[in-house]
Amino acid sequence: MTYRLDLDDIQGMIVRAYGRYSYPFARYYFLNISDPAKGRAFVGQVADKVTTAARWPTESARPPCTVNIGFTFFGLYNLDLSQRTLRAMPEEFIAGMRHRAFVLGDRDQTMTENEARAERWDAHWDPIWRGNRLGDGYEPDNIHVWISFNAQQKARGVAEPVDELEEMATWLRRLCDESGGGVKILGGHGRDGAMDHQAASAVFKAINGVLVPTPTEHFGYTDGIGDPVFAGQYAPEEERTMVIGRGKRLGAGWVPIAPGEFILGHPDESQELPPTAPPAKFMRNGSFMAYRKLHEKVGSFTEVIRTEGARFARVRGVSQEEAEATLCAKMCGRWTDGIPLASAPDFESWMRLREELGLNVEDKMQAFLNHLAYLKSPASSDFRYADDMPGYKTPTGAHLRRVNTRDYLDPLNVTGVDDKGDPHPNEKATTQLNKRRRILRRGLPYGPAFGTEMTDDTEQGVALMVVSASLFRQFEFVQQQWIQYGLDFNQGNDTCPMLGNHEVHKRFSIPSDPRSGKAPYIMSGLKTFVECRGGDYFFIPSLSALRMIAMGVVDPT
Repeated sequence: MTYRLDLDDIQGMIVRAYGRYSYPFARYYFLNISDPAKGRAFVGQVADKVTTAARWPTESARPPCTVNIGFTFFGLYNLDLSQRTLRAMPEEFIAGMRHRAFVLGDRDQTMTENEARAERWDAHWDPIWRGNRLGDGYEPDNIHVWISFNAQQKARGVAEPVDELEEMATWLRRLCDESGGGVKILGGHGRDGAMDHQAASAVFKAINGVLVPTPTEHFGYTDGIGDPVFAGQYAPEEERTMVIGRGKRLGAGWVPIAPGEFILGHPDESQELPPTAPPAKFMRNGSFMAYRKLHEKVGSFTEVIRTEGARFARVRGVSQEEAEATLCAKMCGRWTDGIPLASAPDFESWMRLREELGLNVEDKMQAFLNHLAYLKSPASSDFRYADDMPGYKTPTGAHLRRVNTRDYLDPLNVTGVDDKGDPHPNEKATTQLNKRRRILRRGLPYGPAFGTEMTDDTEQGVALMVVSASLFRQFEFVQQQWIQYGLDFNQGNDTCPMLGNHEVHKRFSIPSDPRSGKAPYIMSGLKTFVECRGGDYFFIPSLSALRMIAMGVVDPT
């Protein structure tokens, strides 16, 4: 039986990735509340415009601009929620991202807290985040509220948002003005801190003279392909296709993940209701979100790939182009166009599959449409790791294998190879140890237009929002154990080759099938390619909870 969610009560960004195609523009605002009564009145006015997860009956029914809202712990505190409710919130949410920097690998883990503070470990963060989470939460530069607007494209072929985006920004500023200082928008985004919001946009590219939003981030990878699918997220006829490779593997098929892994008040994969603060209705249909501004050091990434590519080309006797493409794919787990290594483990098979998919046809627009069709198809996500335990196809330390382990950690998997040199198969391998670590990824890239020269100092990266029912069990576990360590992947202290910190550990191992006659290849000069520029943890309430906050009736008794 299909699981039914109260989509009218759930904020839309939890269930739906607004995405690069339908809503390629976004603005993220961060606000401070100094007057609880005016803050509650503000929440009531915003709640009337919040976009829910209700399904749009037709394409034309989509709103031109979406609205969503969330609160930090001190945001709820400054809205005068009861002590009993606040004390029952999860510890990591109360502490906030700044105070979890040691756990997340955002600061030097060899230093004590005092040493790191003296070294100003957050000096590279945007000004708005450097001033956040200092003091007791009442300070005027503490972040209390997150508001996001996602906007459609003004017209096909134009890299501009609809006018409604600016209209919504004007509306928000007016609400704050009318609060008489009780609620204010905080500035301080970017290196110079000049902006009052964080702008984000899909990377647009000119194809046959037409500007189109692409699914590409600034390193050049196709992104946002394999987000998990949970019960109740899609209509039944759509779910049957979407769940393939994106749900949990049972037997020979795929089924949706339990909704409680992402939405509070619903059963999770342990068949329990996730812990919530009283009253129960306050957190039901809500979720938690980690907002992280991830700066991409494109200059360093390009340099390392070029340098390592020259060595790889010399050692393997291939062209520089093939060497660089192969290293990029092995680091990620997918080729830059999103084709998984599990489907095309080497350059030759990748080229062949691109031909079969029509990605190299002469008409560039048709090739682009063929590419989008592939990314949306089950083929882009329906693959396994249990049949590749040595990592001959997808290296065991690759980014993709770390953040979504699929069936790799099934305890019945057998490492090594059989007498013929083949990896031991385990057709019945499941995703039992992975399904409780899944996260929903939302957000968009930020930075200059496609084709602009980018260095480490250029403002570019991803405004990432990670949604999960438990920040600790899901987001923080993946960030700490799978991205910043390598023990679960037999990689020792080697971190994720793309997102990991490489100040100390700079290696990435690429296994090779001995039957090929090629030795394993070790990349040894990795740099830290992705740097957090700030962020915090937010609670994303249901529409019911927003109204409870606005009316001041969050009663835990």
